[in-house]
Amino acid sequence: MADKGVGTMRLDRFLAEMGEGTRGQIRDMAKKGRIAVNGVPEKRTERKIDPESDRVTVDGRPVLYAEFEYYMLNKPQGVVSATEDRIHTTAVELITERKRGDLFPVGRLDIDTEGLMLITNDGELAHRLLSPRKHVDKRYLAVLEGELPKDAARRFSEGIVLEDGTKTLPAELVKADAAAEEAVIVTIREGKFHQVKRMFEALGCRVTYLKRLSMGSLKLDEGLKPGEYRPLTEEELLDLRDGR
Repeated sequence: MADKGVGTMRLDRFLAEMGEGTRGQIRDMAKKGRIAVNGVPEKRTERKIDPESDRVTVDGRPVLYAEFEYYMLNKPQGVVSATEDRIHTTAVELITERKRGDLFPVGRLDIDTEGLMLITNDGELAHRLLSPRKHVDKRYLAVLEGELPKDAARRFSEGIVLEDGTKTLPAELVKADAAAEEAVIVTIREGKFHQVKRMFEALGCRVTYLKRLSMGSLKLDEGLKPGEYRPLTEEELLDLRDGR
């Protein structure tokens, strides 16, 4: 169901936003009689429609409108945090049930990092979650190679000086309740390039496995296997918007 107050819009814009093609492609589809509005073939793609009340089909298939979409993805290793890539599968491509063509991942995870990723087209929410001023917590499970210094937790809480001299914001480091003895949980409040890996490298350790568990109030659904996704619940979305 469309959000209230969407109003009317051009048919070609509607179909383009729903990922049915470029406006040029949509005009060509209309000329071939592939597009119908309320059961009547429509060749004028500049005409206005009401997404809430008009029924639009392409090749007889209904095209439903969604102003915003929100998906929780358990990103697997080998998938890139991008909207398009010539070599690798992208996080957005995994969302096969998406309606819109303008979804994007909120933030980035390295290609070998898995775990929680929010996929949406809500730029305002994405900015709020990623803004350095907001200091939104991001929690990770890390498996390490090498021995952590005994004062590692204290040094994390004071901020780690990276090898290039950059100092991170204070972070939290605790032992993970996991099978691997060298597993830890780290919470950071910013998102520098390869930050978690670089923080441990500054302490003489190497991250061999990294998984994001949460971002702000949003926690990875343990029922999602790598590569699986689901829409956010109304409660999850409200909590994110409220900054809880």
